[in-house]
Amino acid sequence: MTTVTLDTAPKPRTARPALRAVRARARTVGLYALSVVLGVAVWQVLAAHYGPSLVASPRETLSAARELAADGTLGNSIVASGRRILIGWGLGLLVGVPAGLLIGQIRIVRQLLEPYIEFFRFIPPIAFVTLAVVWLGIGESSKVVLIFYTSVFIVILNTSAGVMAVSESKLRAAASLGAGRRQVLTRVVLPSTVPHIVTGARLAMGNSFLTIVSAEIVAAQVGLGSLIWTSRNYGRIDWVFVGIITLGLLGFVFDRVLRIVASRVLRRYGVKL
Repeated sequence: MTTVTLDTAPKPRTARPALRAVRARARTVGLYALSVVLGVAVWQVLAAHYGPSLVASPRETLSAARELAADGTLGNSIVASGRRILIGWGLGLLVGVPAGLLIGQIRIVRQLLEPYIEFFRFIPPIAFVTLAVVWLGIGESSKVVLIFYTSVFIVILNTSAGVMAVSESKLRAAASLGAGRRQVLTRVVLPSTVPHIVTGARLAMGNSFLTIVSAEIVAAQVGLGSLIWTSRNYGRIDWVFVGIITLGLLGFVFDRVLRIVASRVLRRYGVKL
């Protein structure tokens, strides 16, 4: 008598999730492309309605970008502005994160520093442009300090808010298990605060782009802000559009890189972007 054995074990379904992921990514790329096409179409309609003296068309802007790229103006401006933003923003993180951790954990530090933070964070960086130039000159230091000033308070506020939002039950549980202050900071407080730090870093990056334009208009020969201002003086609306669009693209790239680094390197802390 022959015995027939039926294999009823479920087969692995690895293809379907992979296929769904590919379709989801393709759908995202398609929606991005559709959004860009619609935006360019609206831009073209506005340019046709108002004329080149007010709104440069996409073709004119592309031609101007090629012109500025050919003589090196656009590339030098991108490098100069990007370097200033990254240095000032990076210094803001280096100072803001430790300061936020101290303010959030130690009450006396919070009481000592809070009046200054609440005072200076409401003064826009553009108000200090003249003083920065007088004190530090028209070199790189004045621009970097202004961007640092823009970034540091945002990072401090978000970091301290994250520290103070840590559940008291988690802190008591860690203390009851014998964790010291340093272990509580590294094992409980910091992992819970990382999402707030990343959010503060992204907001600070956006504000850095707001500051760089005003700083370079006043005290810079090279940079995207200087390019926009010089274009205005020469009546080149197409150059102005090139500078504005380049700022937006540069900010998009910086933010995207920051999100990728945060999601991969800080995934063990529970950051989901």
